[in-house]
Amino acid sequence: MTDRLPHFDAAHATPEQRAVLDEILSGPRGNLNGPFLGWIHSPELAQHAQRLGAFCRYRTGLPLRLSELAILVTAARWQAQAEWTIHYPIALQAGVREEDAQAILAGKLPAFADADDALIYTFATELYDAKRVSDSTYTRTVERFGHEATVNLVGLLGYYALVAMTLNVFNMRANDQTSLPFDEPPAL
Repeated sequence: MTDRLPHFDAAHATPEQRAVLDEILSGPRGNLNGPFLGWIHSPELAQHAQRLGAFCRYRTGLPLRLSELAILVTAARWQAQAEWTIHYPIALQAGVREEDAQAILAGKLPAFADADDALIYTFATELYDAKRVSDSTYTRTVERFGHEATVNLVGLLGYYALVAMTLNVFNMRANDQTSLPFDEPPAL
């Protein structure tokens, strides 16, 4: 999966690593696809991160479609190969329109048919571009989703940026990934 980290052999996992693996595999994800085999080299980080991820993915108070849309925006901004590959089909199944996902992949503004999709996209792109969110976008987001879901949206965007950074730093790919959605940047 990566040549930057030592190969992880679950048969030789420490008790701390085994606890993390067991929790991930018995939880809503049910698999180790993504950053988990990178994080497992730091079991305490892995445990905290995977629990935060389960919350951010499944319990933000936002519909799954909007959470997955925010994840796609993050994957595209970070050009995270595995993150896009894993979440693209999930996003489509959750109701993100293919043409919107393809526009995000191409770095273009989608022609959203749904106002909620446009609002989530605007919130995410303002945060990534300006490192802030305008008063107008913030007010519209709170009016539409409430304070708790808005706080959770920030957490979701931050968590998936952490995922993207992990995947990119350690050159990780999705299980069975055979193509790359983004051109690889020149080697540093």
